[in-house]
Amino acid sequence: MVTDKNQGKADKLSLDIDIELSKWNDWKWHIRNSVRDLDTFEKLLGVDLSDYHNQFKATVDTFPMSITPYYLSLMDRGDLFNDPIFRQSFPSPKELDLSTEDLEDPLSEDMDSSVPGITHRYPDRVLFTVANVCSMYCRHCTRKRKVGDRDHLPSKEQLDMGLEYIREHTEIRDVLLSGGDPFMLDDDALDHILTQLDDMDHVEIVRIGTRMPVVLPYRVTDKLADMLSQHHPLWINTHFNHPREVTPSSRRALAKLADAGIPLGNQTVLLAGVNDCPRIMKTLVQKLVANRVRPYYLYQCDLSQGLSHFRTPVSKGIEIIENLIGHTSGLAVPTFVIDAPGGGGKIPVMPNYVLSWSPSKVILRNYEGVITSYRQPREYKSDFCTGDCKGCDLQLKLDDAEEYNVVGIANLLGEHDPSISLVPEGNPRMERRKDA
Repeated sequence: MVTDKNQGKADKLSLDIDIELSKWNDWKWHIRNSVRDLDTFEKLLGVDLSDYHNQFKATVDTFPMSITPYYLSLMDRGDLFNDPIFRQSFPSPKELDLSTEDLEDPLSEDMDSSVPGITHRYPDRVLFTVANVCSMYCRHCTRKRKVGDRDHLPSKEQLDMGLEYIREHTEIRDVLLSGGDPFMLDDDALDHILTQLDDMDHVEIVRIGTRMPVVLPYRVTDKLADMLSQHHPLWINTHFNHPREVTPSSRRALAKLADAGIPLGNQTVLLAGVNDCPRIMKTLVQKLVANRVRPYYLYQCDLSQGLSHFRTPVSKGIEIIENLIGHTSGLAVPTFVIDAPGGGGKIPVMPNYVLSWSPSKVILRNYEGVITSYRQPREYKSDFCTGDCKGCDLQLKLDDAEEYNVVGIANLLGEHDPSISLVPEGNPRMERRKDA
């Protein structure tokens, strides 16, 4: 057993191997020692899966396995095949049961790729693939066609091409760095990309999608957090799927990022046999907000190849949201979405709280089933929008308001004006300065 005696409440790790703590906390050690074969898996966990060898080989020949020692250490050996950590990381022969609905590229990301590595689907934002390798290969990954394939590693030329595309398309205000996992890049490489984006005036925000706080939290070092803090406004979305993934180590990683001033979100995928339970999901979202992570999306599982055994009916997601709204803080309720096949984008699919309406009233129900009415305004006159903004009566001054009404001492107290003093008119000392 490996424990950290130097850090508060230590992680209790189930690997019966002798590892120095300095190595265990080294994220690159975990990458080098990721579990990629069945013999190592059995040895480290002390389990016998000999009846599974032929099925395992057939599966990983198509969809490779890679599990970090950290994530492996979280598995429940006493109930392995029902364990949510095991199910998300260990290959299942069901991945080879391809259905007619399975698609190689369900979101048509390749079709919306203007240049290699760039997916430009929405008008003002792009997805920028900066890495196609991950520290762990999630069995439910929507990009199973690429992740782990060394032939898909983006070259420096490809990254430069993506940066140039963003630089030339000034309508892009939001860039999402994805992969693979962008945190597989070393600090200097990631810093270089972020610096390039910072220098583009039209790019207002950058987002990073990473699962490192979940599967390899030691990647979030003080050095990484400090580097990221130099690139605000920066947002990070991570990917917790089950409450058991929230460990002391993951909490420390999240705290480092939050303390660096980075807003954190989470994108959960609804997975059969892992988290398709209102109680599990409620516990997860409450743990997330307690660690300063805002639940952002709950995804219906995509139609990627090999994921049919993970997919639930859409009604299961609606049931889960129904058990969250009103039953916990609104801050903890994600938006349930289907990422539409064919590249249609994220479509919200939420419970219906509007029962009926008329010109004068809207009939609503709340989470308890209480039915109420909301009276609509009697005198409201809608402005018919012709698209002629210049002729519109609404105030369309959209730039920041200037704080020009603050004077005197209040002006010095404010942060908007660089003035450090107020000088009465005719002050002799100021007059002498003019004469000098």
